Amino acid sequence: MLSAHSCPVGHLGTRDTGGMSVYISEVARELGKRGHKVDVFTRVHDPRDPLTESLGKNARLVHLRAGGDEEIHKLVLYSYLPDFACSLEEFRKSSNIQYDLIFSHYWLSGQVGREVRLWWAVPHVIMFHTLGAIKNSLGVGEEEPELRVWTEGDLAQECHRIITATEQEKTALMATYGISPDRIGVVPCGVNLRMFRPLDRKLAIEHANLHLSDGEKTVLFVGRIDSLKGIDLLIRSIAYLKPENKVRLIIVGGDKQNQPDIAGLKALSAQLGIENNVSFLGTVKHDKMPYFYNAADVCVVPSHYESFGLVALESLACGTPVVATDVGILKSIIQPGETGYIVDERTPEGLGDRIAAVLAWPERTERKARAVRSSVKNYSWKNIAGQIDTELQGVLTDNLAFVR
Repeated sequence: MLSAHSCPVGHLGTRDTGGMSVYISEVARELGKRGHKVDVFTRVHDPRDPLTESLGKNARLVHLRAGGDEEIHKLVLYSYLPDFACSLEEFRKSSNIQYDLIFSHYWLSGQVGREVRLWWAVPHVIMFHTLGAIKNSLGVGEEEPELRVWTEGDLAQECHRIITATEQEKTALMATYGISPDRIGVVPCGVNLRMFRPLDRKLAIEHANLHLSDGEKTVLFVGRIDSLKGIDLLIRSIAYLKPENKVRLIIVGGDKQNQPDIAGLKALSAQLGIENNVSFLGTVKHDKMPYFYNAADVCVVPSHYESFGLVALESLACGTPVVATDVGILKSIIQPGETGYIVDERTPEGLGDRIAAVLAWPERTERKARAVRSSVKNYSWKNIAGQIDTELQGVLTDNLAFVR
């Protein structure tokens, strides 16, 4: 498995570390449990990174040097991808390993996968996670370079198989790059049901170190500080519903590289007169996130674009309802009035109305939390890895001619 630009064990919520990192580490771990030997290759991001570290039974993470030992922008990494590929080959030779299949994640890793599959004469499977052409079509945030769009098109045509998390992304690949539907497999993302589970709310608030006043409701956002995530819309929605509710918006995510973006969001909060209602907590370790989901009255996913919507799964697994825009697979998961709402109108009023509706629900009981959790019981990483295993085994046994 290749994840050149993003480390699967990096700090979630930072610029290049999010749901994809969770996906890779969880799938690798579960494939290892199924008896496969999995090496996940990423770039060294810190001189202290070990060469290898265990992800679980039969699965390990390998750090390769390419472009120095420090953080670099992912587009800068593009020029170092040949170095990454050569370091990968050196590791393979020194370890005397023969890999049977390459599973690349994101377009940068796909470039490496395209190169080494020719050296090794093995199949190449890719999962893009997001598509540059779709992001550009939204007109939100920084435009993705043509290099990415062209490269994704080439990779989509040349790889053995593409995995997408939703039918929507499959349709986008077919429409944008003319990919035949029989070359695309759809497998959803999953959630760690052992980690993300209902907890006592008072205990969760204490462990999350949230200092809430009596009767204060909590609205949670989890993710990168990125314009595509729609955080500005969420802040405006909090201002819209403030007269009717005593609300605290908790924003989890972001690092020092996001300081200008965070400053802009704080300025917006001040402009709307709700600066005391919005808390920016920065990054939180993944294993601590169940406390935050359980402490929240509602989790909000206001994104303009999501390839799936992993945060919503984690929240629902904890028994916490979700209000979301119609992105990823969330419309298929969220049960209106039972586990949350999908927002039809992307406005502060539209989002605020749905948040207010959930905040008006009766206080959450253990029974209600279990009912919300049951809505995602089929999305365990064990089940998802089983579907991925089937896809990869199919590629290995497929005798169809490969497009060179």
